Amino acid sequence: MALKLLQRLPKQVGQIVIHRYACTNSGLLFRCQSDLHLCVACLCTLSPNCIQNHGCRKRQLDGTRRGLTTIVREPSFAGSSSVGLHKDSFSRFCLIQMHHATPAEEQTFYTRLNKCTSSRQVFRFLRSVEVMTDSMAAASLHRVAELEQGVNCLKDPSVLEEHTIRVLCKQLEEDSGRLTDGGLISALLACTRLYLDPWSTLMVRLVSESQERLDRGYLKVGHLCDLGQAMLALEGPGSVMLEQVMSQIQKQEPAQWSLADLRAMYKLLQSGAGFDGKYCDLLNAMHTHAVTVTSHMNPATVSELLGVLTSLNQTQAMPLVISLCKRAVRHVPHFSDEELTLVLGALMHFGHSDHYFVDAMEKYVPTMAFISHPETVTKVMQFFGRRNILSPVVFDAVAESFVYRADEYTPSQVARQIMPFGKLGYLPPNAANVFRKVETILHTRFSHFQPRTLLNVLHSCILVERFPVNFVSKVFSSYFLQQLQEQGTGIDRYVLAQLTQLYMTMKLECPFYEGPQLLPQYRVKSFLMPGHSLETPVDVHLYNSVKTGLVDLLGARSYFGSKVLTPYCYTLDVEIKLDEEGFVLPASHNDEVFKRIALCIDGQKRYTSNKRQLLGKEATKQRHLRLLGYDIIQIPFYEFDKLRNKTSVVEYLHQKIFPHSYRLSW
Repeated sequence: MALKLLQRLPKQVGQIVIHRYACTNSGLLFRCQSDLHLCVACLCTLSPNCIQNHGCRKRQLDGTRRGLTTIVREPSFAGSSSVGLHKDSFSRFCLIQMHHATPAEEQTFYTRLNKCTSSRQVFRFLRSVEVMTDSMAAASLHRVAELEQGVNCLKDPSVLEEHTIRVLCKQLEEDSGRLTDGGLISALLACTRLYLDPWSTLMVRLVSESQERLDRGYLKVGHLCDLGQAMLALEGPGSVMLEQVMSQIQKQEPAQWSLADLRAMYKLLQSGAGFDGKYCDLLNAMHTHAVTVTSHMNPATVSELLGVLTSLNQTQAMPLVISLCKRAVRHVPHFSDEELTLVLGALMHFGHSDHYFVDAMEKYVPTMAFISHPETVTKVMQFFGRRNILSPVVFDAVAESFVYRADEYTPSQVARQIMPFGKLGYLPPNAANVFRKVETILHTRFSHFQPRTLLNVLHSCILVERFPVNFVSKVFSSYFLQQLQEQGTGIDRYVLAQLTQLYMTMKLECPFYEGPQLLPQYRVKSFLMPGHSLETPVDVHLYNSVKTGLVDLLGARSYFGSKVLTPYCYTLDVEIKLDEEGFVLPASHNDEVFKRIALCIDGQKRYTSNKRQLLGKEATKQRHLRLLGYDIIQIPFYEFDKLRNKTSVVEYLHQKIFPHSYRLSW
């Protein structure tokens, strides 16, 4: 008999442990961590082609532990989709015939529900409600899920044993056939968020009913999206039911969708349905439609869509990104911390910003720097640093807040707030207090910093002439260097370049430093490297124009060197050598060199994007070259671009390089 029972089990049930427990009719079960439990009565009636209407429960002394049950969908009942709560000693939900809540009643319900700040408050509120629609019931489950959401689990799974939620779910289970499409699918999605056992009677019945309605082919886009979310949670991206949902959605025209439908579809694709390049045509059609409705988007929608575009890496959707950025300008003061963090992250990802958005941020940041979430303030600094936007208003406000709030920041947040100051070469008015705070944090929490995070902080300090002498000895120690090698894939060239520049700074600007030296094997020979570099490559067009002018000025190409790598790791755009009497020597001449002139041909990329201020790394390079004995001559793009002819170019270069001598005509 036992052998026959086991042979009749469907394959998808998996391994089932048989126990002698009483069978009950309870349908609300949370996800169990152990094997599935069925009673003998259920096994006797189980077949591969049907889901039986027996529930099983492992009885314990306290009567609270539940196992898995499966049921078949009972015949549908005629009636409406409203649920009522009887105010007796044992509250029960039941369907009320022909009841339809008015918009005012629904709005009042949702307002009071959203004011609940704990699951217990939700349950108390539900016990006070006379009647509710199925959508209200589903919304209640969603609210509990929001309040109890943890990392892949509920923070307090015991809420599922509350009598109110058990009775509510029991009624949804029994009357699934009478629920509206929206109420049914919303309830299913809420159950996945509550991590209910997918093989419980409630879940099986809701999925079965949803499948029937999906097969009929008349579900609306919003309902299809919610169903897709539920199936992603239950079965993952490979779900057959999800494929059916996406197939029906693709038959529809995105241009006809409402903003709510568009938003729901983006969320579905972000949740996992749209990765691996799937549904590109659908996404492009959605992007085209979204551009036309951005003017109607609220702050939550703008941030959500930018987050989706970032997650899906929709680089081809730049028109939509630009449109959303324009819409975000008026929403800046109204974004929540989480929403603003998403917006800034997306704009960094797509490399976009405009001056209107920057202006809005400059007005808003001074009001939020002291009160917003640390990660939001950090993201603000990252945005301005990544986009090379120097805003004294923003930087000063963040610097002020840093002095008072840095103790609550993580090491990563400390580093990401300090790095933009170094990158853009900006010192706030309270720089002394800021870097004193940085030093205090490093002293008290040195071991909390990851090696690369610490190196980024120290390197940023030297870019603004703040020298971390007290910590360099630890960085140059063999123990720290070993930690750098063990972190990630080892020490890359950029990290070695940072170490080398830190070492050079100690040699050139802190001669009193007597700690450990950086071993030769950790030094680079050139700071100029492909990709991430401590030097900005010279602008080719500007360089060629200057080179032509130098040939006309000096008389021959041989009198100056180009892209000269010095023994000090820096690369000179142009080097001119002079003897003791001030005559120009050929570039190949190495004897009797009395003076070396380094021409820095500074294109736009060597400056902040909105001001004529050199980036920190370029200012540091020129500072170090001066200390090494070079005469630095700057050729900034904004001066050179004004020159209109050959004569003006030669005259300009002569005044720059030889301001105290007459120029001979060749």
